[in-house]
Amino acid sequence: MLKMKSVIAAVGLSVLAATSWAADITGAGATFPYPMYAKWAEAYKAATGTGLNYQSIGSSGGLKQIRAKTVTFGASDAPVSGDDLDKDGMVQFPAIIGGTVPVVNLEGFKPGELRISGPVLADIYMGTITKWNDAKLAALNPGKNLPDQSITVVHRADGSGTTFNFTDYLTSVSKAWADKVGKGAAVKWPADSSVGGKGNEGVAANVNRVKGAVGYVEYAYVKKNNMNYLQLLNASGKYVSPDDLTFAAAAAGADWFSVPGMGVSMVNAKGNESWPISTASFILMYKKPTDKASSDEVLKFFDWAFKNGKKMASDLDYVPLPDSLTNQIRSKVWSEIK
Repeated sequence: MLKMKSVIAAVGLSVLAATSWAADITGAGATFPYPMYAKWAEAYKAATGTGLNYQSIGSSGGLKQIRAKTVTFGASDAPVSGDDLDKDGMVQFPAIIGGTVPVVNLEGFKPGELRISGPVLADIYMGTITKWNDAKLAALNPGKNLPDQSITVVHRADGSGTTFNFTDYLTSVSKAWADKVGKGAAVKWPADSSVGGKGNEGVAANVNRVKGAVGYVEYAYVKKNNMNYLQLLNASGKYVSPDDLTFAAAAAGADWFSVPGMGVSMVNAKGNESWPISTASFILMYKKPTDKASSDEVLKFFDWAFKNGKKMASDLDYVPLPDSLTNQIRSKVWSEIK
């Protein structure tokens, strides 16, 4: 569903930061939802006159900033545990749903033409598969003329919720990955050919620059950069492509309040249409903010976005939260912010 407007390049930090001197709202963190927040910020500024200064610096950076109280909200794709939320005196709620996508730089193939399974993707990131014509890849792509080309593994260089989502998935589908590497916002990448990039932007740039590269980015960056993505085998044994429908299918069975802080993992969700590396992106705020007026402005922004930003979200192939869930967020989560 390639229906994205050229929002990242056209909006970018200029819309968010150019009016930062007058901004009532400050936030920092995940690059995964940044295209969505940029679009919402542009529309909210036009509707209300209130600006948003959001620093797209990665989930780990966002957690540091909110804990240092230099911003009013933090954003992370790696949900904070209930114990840590209690210790910090914060609440957490999802703002948007999207998907992490394996992308490649291989000539002669169209986006989605090549297929991969989770265990084989883990083997590539482990460094045990080093060539594109490896027998395991060939078995998943019969009839395809895979090149005798070395694989360069591209990953995030910064602490990242996208990395948490990606490694959460690899951990769920590969015992070898789970035993040797595991999941986290930052991990020790085992492949000899590993190259780091800062932010989703940096990973996308490195994949597009290096022939034979493979990486992982949020889907909006796939479309913005016209990247070649891989179809992925899901938990129901079906090959699926990334888009808002397959992300929504993965989220359909999420029991949001079953986990403290609503930090539900959606990786490898069952369902014929489910994208296996789907995730929510979360917002973190203090229950007792030092600046109540600024905190109220954040809630007004997200309240407006939940009500008015659904089409903008779907245009970028994110999945907006259903009204039933946002109503629960207002009553069960925002009510804790005093």
